[in-house]
Amino acid sequence: MTMKTRLLVWLALAPSFALAQNSAPLKLTLHDAVALALRQNPQVILANLNVAQSTEDSYLARSGLMPQVGGRISEEVQRLNVDALFGQPFPGIPQHIGPFWVEQEGIQFSAPLDLTLWRRYQAAQTGISAARAQEITAREESVLLVVSQYLGCQRSAADVEAAQARETLAQALYDQAADLQKNGVGTGIDTLRANVELQNEKQRVIVSRTELETGLFALGRLLSVDPQRKIELADQVQFFETPDVSADRTLEHAYATRPELRQIAAQTAQAQLALKAAAEERLPKLTLSGGWSEQGLTPTSVIPVYQYQASLDVPLFTGGRIGAERAKVEISLRQLKQQEQAARDSIALEVKTAIAQLAAARNEVKVANLGVDLARQEVDQARDRFQAGVANNIEVVNAQNELARANDNQISALYSYNQARADLAHSEGQMEAIYAK
Repeated sequence: MTMKTRLLVWLALAPSFALAQNSAPLKLTLHDAVALALRQNPQVILANLNVAQSTEDSYLARSGLMPQVGGRISEEVQRLNVDALFGQPFPGIPQHIGPFWVEQEGIQFSAPLDLTLWRRYQAAQTGISAARAQEITAREESVLLVVSQYLGCQRSAADVEAAQARETLAQALYDQAADLQKNGVGTGIDTLRANVELQNEKQRVIVSRTELETGLFALGRLLSVDPQRKIELADQVQFFETPDVSADRTLEHAYATRPELRQIAAQTAQAQLALKAAAEERLPKLTLSGGWSEQGLTPTSVIPVYQYQASLDVPLFTGGRIGAERAKVEISLRQLKQQEQAARDSIALEVKTAIAQLAAARNEVKVANLGVDLARQEVDQARDRFQAGVANNIEVVNAQNELARANDNQISALYSYNQARADLAHSEGQMEAIYAK
């Protein structure tokens, strides 16, 4: 096979190789899912673009403070009406002069001295801080959504595993009942009852798998993953013991770190600067401008010419515009004050609720683990009694149901505990710091 033929074959098979590679399941840990969301979640990307836009706005505001300098080259042809120029004809003077050519090249500048422009630049700089706080808020919310969805998928995966284990147990109990009936020890009702329980467990497996698949679809949507690509969880459901936390200490920490409060603080500072700028619009504004150029009718007759000008504008009557601008900004400041108070109240509620739920979930996990152990012992004892002919399999079926409920309680408790940890981290503004490191 020649080199050219090999190249053609490789080019023909490359799309198939790429498709096979992309179709491989994407196995994600919780850390991987969070990192992926922070890279390609649309809301996070939009927040990053808002920061970039605010930065460019500050550059625009700064340019208004800087002198504006430009170069100019021109060549003009002029023909003037002398009578129209002076308003009447003069005896002995032609009615027009020209045409003649005027050549000019040089630079022009202007430099405004306006305090309101400085306030606008300060406000634009503060706007960057507000945009960055908004970006952090978007990142925190994105991490919270991904963590919650991942935990929900873990719960569904645990449900599938528990349902499969119960199905295996139900199959063994059905086989046991069938063997006893075959040997003349058991009854048909025992076999039928065991078969009903087996079908119920198979149904639970189907439902659990469906919930897991739909949860993984939603996780892929949050991560902006190709819908054709399958996602698998790499982390198992675990219990993470955490130390007790103080509500007061956590609340103060949340007030200091929550990006929502920092965004409101930056917006308040921006509004205060806008209020100062509105008040300073009543002050006089000084503008310096001018230009220097080489001018002449011919290249040999060019001489330097210049013009410098200083103007002072004093606003006397603006039709109520300045007063309306100040009133509008003052209303914005009052709105921000109310938003800050509402945000602080909401944060306090979130922190206290998360701490209470975390403590309760920790105890629920301990009780649920004990419940699963006891339910397994009950199944073993009921199975032994049925095997010995001491009792029918009603005790076994009841023990199976108790084990199923104990498994559900354990899975629910683990999910509640891990979700409470995530809620507490979010209430403190620490989602990215904890789950992305």
